[in-house]
Amino acid sequence: MGVQGLTTFVEGNTHLLKDVKFRDSNLVIDGSSLYYHLYFNSSLDQQHGGDYDGFARRVMNLLSTLASCNIRPYVVLDGGMDPSDKKFTTLRQRLQSKIKEADNLSHGRNGSILPILTKNVFIQVLIQRRIPLVQCPAEADREIACLAHHWKCPVLANDSDFYIFDLPGGYLPLSSFQWTNPNGKAPDRYISARCYTTNGLCHLFGSMNRELLPLCAVLNGNDYGTPKEVETLLAVLNVNALVRGGGKGKGSATQSRIGGLLLWLSSFSTPAAALVEVSGLMGEGSGRGNRGQGGGLSSKLRAGMQEYHITPQSFLAHWFSGEKVPLGGQISQLAKLPEWLTHTALKGQLTAMAVDALVMNRVLLIPQVENSKLSSSHSSAVAIRQAIYGILQQRGPVNVSQGKGGSIQISKEPGGAVKAQDKKVQENTSQGMRGGRRGRGRGGGNGSKDMAQGVNVGINIEQATGGATMHAQSSTAPICVDEYDRTDLNLKKNTVEAHPPGTPLCLDTLDQAPVGLRLCVLLEVLGAKQSALAAVPLHLRLAVAVTGFWMREATPKPPQPVLQALMLCMVHGEVSRNNHPSAARHLNAVQQQNWASERDVCTGLDRQRVRTGERRSLDIGATHIFSQWQACLWSAMCLNQLLLLPLPEPFLSWLYSGTLLHGLLGYIKGGKAAESLLAGGTFSGQLYFSLLDAVRKCSSKAHPSSSEAGRGKRGGGRGKRAKRGGGRGAPGGGRGAPGRGQGTEDMINRFSLLMEDDDSD
Repeated sequence: MGVQGLTTFVEGNTHLLKDVKFRDSNLVIDGSSLYYHLYFNSSLDQQHGGDYDGFARRVMNLLSTLASCNIRPYVVLDGGMDPSDKKFTTLRQRLQSKIKEADNLSHGRNGSILPILTKNVFIQVLIQRRIPLVQCPAEADREIACLAHHWKCPVLANDSDFYIFDLPGGYLPLSSFQWTNPNGKAPDRYISARCYTTNGLCHLFGSMNRELLPLCAVLNGNDYGTPKEVETLLAVLNVNALVRGGGKGKGSATQSRIGGLLLWLSSFSTPAAALVEVSGLMGEGSGRGNRGQGGGLSSKLRAGMQEYHITPQSFLAHWFSGEKVPLGGQISQLAKLPEWLTHTALKGQLTAMAVDALVMNRVLLIPQVENSKLSSSHSSAVAIRQAIYGILQQRGPVNVSQGKGGSIQISKEPGGAVKAQDKKVQENTSQGMRGGRRGRGRGGGNGSKDMAQGVNVGINIEQATGGATMHAQSSTAPICVDEYDRTDLNLKKNTVEAHPPGTPLCLDTLDQAPVGLRLCVLLEVLGAKQSALAAVPLHLRLAVAVTGFWMREATPKPPQPVLQALMLCMVHGEVSRNNHPSAARHLNAVQQQNWASERDVCTGLDRQRVRTGERRSLDIGATHIFSQWQACLWSAMCLNQLLLLPLPEPFLSWLYSGTLLHGLLGYIKGGKAAESLLAGGTFSGQLYFSLLDAVRKCSSKAHPSSSEAGRGKRGGGRGKRAKRGGGRGAPGGGRGAPGRGQGTEDMINRFSLLMEDDDSD
């Protein structure tokens, strides 16, 4: 939320903010405010799709500083849309504004765009550092205030609504939270900050009742909108005259609309008395019989004030203490969802997009920097989202059980379209997928452990889907979801039909489905085979499968230099992660004495990075294609989360860096061989060719994604891809990793053969 003009008002009255030395305390953090603030105030790239490595370092530095001051953070994140739709108009306006800003950035003008995977990176780092977190069902402000009030500790945020909430521990604005320059030595180390409480503001206006502050916020206007009758009321009150008349406050304290409202409200002892006055001024009791009724302004104001009501008990206090969360308050809207899904969403391990699709039948797609003359980058991933929507709508009684010998028995109740099938599934769990999300992020002490976590499943995908087709309701119209996305420079609503995957799953019992079946569904949607990913490190398999999907679905088709640059970027991240001081190098198939040469390769790759402030025109074509890749990965990660992580998530902070990626592409397009950057790096070269080979196999047109047949009207322009293809059946020589000690020339020859084989498919 946010109260218009209130931050400016408070900052203009500096005595309302008290200097504090903050340490030895709980701290409730508005997570959404924090990741926006950290990204936009760290000189990180926005134009090239984001630098997630730099952002992750920033988050980790903050967490380290908090720990050094004995500050215990509890992070609360916004979730999806409010089911009441009170804020939907504001959300659409913001989305439209971001579309324009993204276009400005694409043309070298000023703009501000948060890269699409920033929240995912933020959550990965928090989980890796074991920071307590929760993702609320919708807007988190009120739940944050209730928790901080319950614990009597401060809130760290960048939201003017916290100037309204009555917080005993106060509100610490991020703008004055000097965490980059802590003071003192342990154990007395502290962070200089400024703290606000409602006491100071109320004292400024004659010790007014603090319960009147929510009424001021609603009258002034916030993100939930202002009743249209308010302007009439303000004209009757003539707040500008109130300001000029003054009498209370000092200097510029009353020189604003907010000042006038506070001055007027300070004359009432309670909110009820003020609302009675509003009713009288608006004629609500003058014979029309609507005094106190739903249509009256006073009733609308009273309802708006409830957004600032702090309850005695906080459901988040139960959550963070490990107790069972009572399904009351805001969380009650999730009560009708499967318990496993509710719990997964609250842990931040299911993107809010999935919950919005299920609860609201509506999603808002995040704008990216791209070519606004082409279709939105999200168009390339529509098949993945259709599968997500299809799974979410499958609430019927599909039974999945594990049979003898590892076979999976699938059946549907009478009247369903699915017949029982047996599928051989071999599951080898190294450390259990339910713990596989710990240690994600930037290769910390737990990060390397996760390389060995997860599931290596051998499953016959071709047999897994044979003839199995599921329809939500064969006698009714297809289920659809409204997607709000960019068309040219305008926000438009597109109705997208849900397409369940061929392999049936019931949402209510999905958490009981064998991991092999869930992996089958994931790879079916992405059009990939388990065998094609066998040589790829476990934590990179999802990214490689997505890249194969992107190679088929992106328009225009990604050229070879773009794919080469993307693979080099992944190699850079993997080598950097393995060279991190806390990395467990013994898990990697590289001799210890080779790490010096691998570091040299990493340095050479990093040298190609586009530097901040460098005057280099943006390659808008490449930017659009890379934005499509990020859109595909964003949707695929949502699908993987919905399926409870049959594949571990990639370490995003090591996977994608926009400035590095564009720099590498410029190097290759300048006529230099991509493989020349890997000379001397045995591990780097092996990984590079393994990734390329796996992408080639996953992008084969012989294995399209499961939703392609049911995509309906979508698919214009795909025929162009069929024109590539001379030399069908050409031998696929030169696959795999180069032998140890091979030179750059041999690596280039191997890449040429690999690409020829790709064309033959």
